Amino acid sequence: MADLLKLQNGSDVRGIALEGVADEHVNLTPDIAKQIGCAFVSWLEKKSGVNANALVIGVGRDSRVSGPDLALGLIQGIISAGAKVVDCGMATTPAMFMSIVFPATQFHGSAMITASHLPFNRNGIKFFDADGGLEHDDITEILTLAGMLNPQHVNYFPEPVDLLTLYAEHLREAIIQGINSDSDKPLEGLKIVVDSGNGASGFFVDKILKPLGADTTGSQFLEPDGMFPNHIPNPENKQAMEAIRNAVLNNKADLGLIFDTDVDRMSAVLSDGSEVNRDAIIAMAAAILAPENPGSTIITDSVTSDRLTYFLEDVLGLKHLCYMRGYKNVINKQKELNAAGTNAPLAMETSGHGALKENYYLDDGAYLAVKLVIALAKARAEGKKLDSLIEKLPPLVEEGEYRFKIKDENFKDYGKSVLAEFKARAEKAGYKMPESYEGVRISFKEGDAQGWMLLRLSLHDPVMPLNIEGARKGDVAKIKAIAKELLAGFDKLDMSCLD
Repeated sequence: MADLLKLQNGSDVRGIALEGVADEHVNLTPDIAKQIGCAFVSWLEKKSGVNANALVIGVGRDSRVSGPDLALGLIQGIISAGAKVVDCGMATTPAMFMSIVFPATQFHGSAMITASHLPFNRNGIKFFDADGGLEHDDITEILTLAGMLNPQHVNYFPEPVDLLTLYAEHLREAIIQGINSDSDKPLEGLKIVVDSGNGASGFFVDKILKPLGADTTGSQFLEPDGMFPNHIPNPENKQAMEAIRNAVLNNKADLGLIFDTDVDRMSAVLSDGSEVNRDAIIAMAAAILAPENPGSTIITDSVTSDRLTYFLEDVLGLKHLCYMRGYKNVINKQKELNAAGTNAPLAMETSGHGALKENYYLDDGAYLAVKLVIALAKARAEGKKLDSLIEKLPPLVEEGEYRFKIKDENFKDYGKSVLAEFKARAEKAGYKMPESYEGVRISFKEGDAQGWMLLRLSLHDPVMPLNIEGARKGDVAKIKAIAKELLAGFDKLDMSCLD
């Protein structure tokens, strides 16, 4: 049982599914997936009040090499527990949630086999029910139960269902309605390139953009390949962003879109090669939503910039809630605010996870890409460019991230003591500290140094990340010097990366 609990990563299951990386040995096998599938049925039966033999559960996977075998294991576990299973084959994480929503499927629950952007040898499972993605405690319960089960082998194999085609129809209709065009080719005359990174997002070209008339010449790495031979499918990866940037510039495209492996995250590149990621993708999404959501609240993770706050509040007239890292954290906060009567149309991390209230609070990279495509078509109709939406976002001048290793077995308690003392020292020195839901944030708006820094404790690892952003050239170095002063004397905190 303890071994299975080690597979928990927040609200997901994550493990090593293939050999091939030094000192990383397989701990997520088809047999373990079978146990987990069986346990998921029991959990879903209890949660939904529907008998196991009446439950219908969908299973999908991304392009990872280990995906088919793990899917088979999971499917067999579900069947052995008495539930009906539908094999959705190659899919995306958001599509697997939508399989619960679509009238044509209406599954009681679903599972997506993916490890997002992690290396080829990793894999994992994300679960959904009618309320959305499962929470941390749900996964603990499922893995605890799975460790007690020994499901029987079954010989039944379900017929595959083409969920991606159904999902693509849904997204195409959203574009048509959003543009409000009489044409059946509303994207005609626009050149949009896509980089799939050999993940599961290639359908966005063939099933969405091309049928609506877009020129997709220059789109790349669309074929699923779980060895990821071209670059890591991760919008936060510099090589990946450079690849889509080059594709945009070389093909003189109006827009470039890039997705992570399972398509719950995305970033973009504008026609001039400007990267729309991190703060900029949040700003773009907020600018698209702002006209229909005046005065609303945008929720972000803790490492967003003061320049984003300025753009959201002073330019768009919205409110910015700088919350904490973890896509489930920002989404759950979004749900909480909306339930309490505060309009929060967007919750988004700098990683590219963006959940829209209008889309079931689902962090769906393809749906966010749809919103950008609609905005592009509307901008063209008005004789504008897409970048006009964020032209008043101040540019990023310089930034740095420094990760301090904690050399103490009880790293969480030690990290908390560092944060407490760091805050006390900052208060004594008279530094301005805005409200922070995660770690200690110091803002420098005047004086010799201008910018901000955030010191926090990693959720899972013995690490304290320090993020710094400078408003002017040279400010990062000045703020770094202040950080060293405030952190002096912590002998179990390895700060050599600051030297």
